[in-house]
Amino acid sequence: MKISSKISLLTTLTWMTLWPVPGQANDVEIVDATARKSGGSWTFSVTLRHEDTGWDHYADLWQVYTPEGELLGERVLLHPHVDEQPFTRSLSGVEIPDDVSEVVIKSRDSVHGMSPQEFRLSLPR
Repeated sequence: MKISSKISLLTTLTWMTLWPVPGQANDVEIVDATARKSGGSWTFSVTLRHEDTGWDHYADLWQVYTPEGELLGERVLLHPHVDEQPFTRSLSGVEIPDDVSEVVIKSRDSVHGMSPQEFRLSLPR
């Protein structure tokens, strides 16, 4: 095999490993989040983006934590959102201690698990 053919093959293989493959979704991205206090509890609306492929791979959860890591609430997503991207879902009745002024939102998909992204949200007072 000629050196130019080896370089061409190596270049092709490199691009194949970097190029996204159809049907393979990445980590869930938290696009936006809002919080609203109503009475003594909070309602969160979280917008996610994920390349859902169907029941085998989809964004399936988002959670609200204190900055110290205490889980305050979670929204389980029961089905894929293949044709609805990005999408927003809400969670009501989340109890937040009075001394907490910021929360951390995390998300998960059914294949990769928890996304490394953490979305910090200051709570309006």
